[in-house]
Amino acid sequence: MLRSLGFLAVFGLFITAAVPAMGQVGNTTSPADGHTIHVTAPHVVDGKVMGPYHHYCKVLSPEPVIECLCYSSNDPGARLEQVEYIFAKSITRTGAVSLADWNKNWHDHQQEISTGRVQVLDMPPDKAKEVADLVATTDGIIFHLWSHDDKVPSGRVIVAQSVGHVNLTQAELNKGARKSPAANGSGK
Repeated sequence: MLRSLGFLAVFGLFITAAVPAMGQVGNTTSPADGHTIHVTAPHVVDGKVMGPYHHYCKVLSPEPVIECLCYSSNDPGARLEQVEYIFAKSITRTGAVSLADWNKNWHDHQQEISTGRVQVLDMPPDKAKEVADLVATTDGIIFHLWSHDDKVPSGRVIVAQSVGHVNLTQAELNKGARKSPAANGSGK
């Protein structure tokens, strides 16, 4: 028995040394780092307006391509309920997304921001305006992963939508690519 206890003690020391304690700050980085742009906006989930959701976003590439982790609150214990991917119109509106898929699953951030429902938080007003202006050049798609009424995720993924979503015609979808700053090379 002493031999077993000795093994467990050595094994416990090994595990303690090899795995950092939860919440321990270290010098490692992870893909979750950098989700520092804080935005709130309501979403339509299964036909019901919900939120506003707290989006914590980071820029993945300069076109821009942005990902947002969406929570029902800004409480540290809030669970991840949605993921929103944001792409420059120069990407989504050049044939990468069909008109039927765009109208069903995507939304125009210029239209959404113009409703006044989107709020950029935790930065000075001039910087918040820069973020909003950049995001207005993009389209978004929201994957709803865990409904707030469910104790556990059901495994059903719902594509949520912006409140006030407006369908595009094929001409508008094509025109949107030409209007995007990244598409015309201005970069702003």
